Amino acid sequence: MSALQDVVKVVARALADHPDEVSVTETEHRQVTLVELYMAPGDLGRVIGRQGRTAAALRTLVGLVAEHSGKRVQLEFRDAGPDR
Repeated sequence: MSALQDVVKVVARALADHPDEVSVTETEHRQVTLVELYMAPGDLGRVIGRQGRTAAALRTLVGLVAEHSGKRVQLEFRDAGPDR
C-alpha cells in the first residue's frame, strides 16, 4: 500500500462510523494518480464535511504527500454501494 493510500485510509477510518467498510484504490492515468475512497453511504457525508471543508483538507493533505513523492494526484470520494 502506498503512502497516499495510507494517509487517506487512516483519516477516513477515523471519521467513519463503519471503519471496516472503508477501502482505497489507486490507479495511474496519464501521469496523474487517481485515488478513490469508497465508504458506506452514511459515512460519506462525514468525510466530505460541511461545505466540503473536510474533503478539501483531505485533498490538501494528499496533495502534500504526492508532492513529496513527485506525483500529481486526484482524490475522488465514492459510495461503497451494495456491490462493493
